Amino acid sequence: MYRASDRVDNEAWIELLEEACVSLDLDEETRSTAVDLFLSRAPDDDRGKRVAAAASLYAAGLIRGEERSQSAVADAMDVSRLSVQQRWKPILEDAGFSPPSW
Repeated sequence: MYRASDRVDNEAWIELLEEACVSLDLDEETRSTAVDLFLSRAPDDDRGKRVAAAASLYAAGLIRGEERSQSAVADAMDVSRLSVQQRWKPILEDAGFSPPSW
């Protein structure tokens, strides 16, 4: 869970996340889920926020049935695919979902 002030403190990151959702043609529910996942796990340091946002976006796509490739998400968020690959499973698990076994 996150506080309302977290949304204000991370406004620039949320905007970046929403722009990536638009470029990936994701619906509003997926965008909202991505923001919620990000705010629930947003690191304190700015260095890790871009990667956390990208991994949250990938996980949200899986949750909402709007899967995009890790590469597509990484490109939209300007991070490496490996960064997304290494961080999406814990986000999914923290949200109460079991990661796929493929």
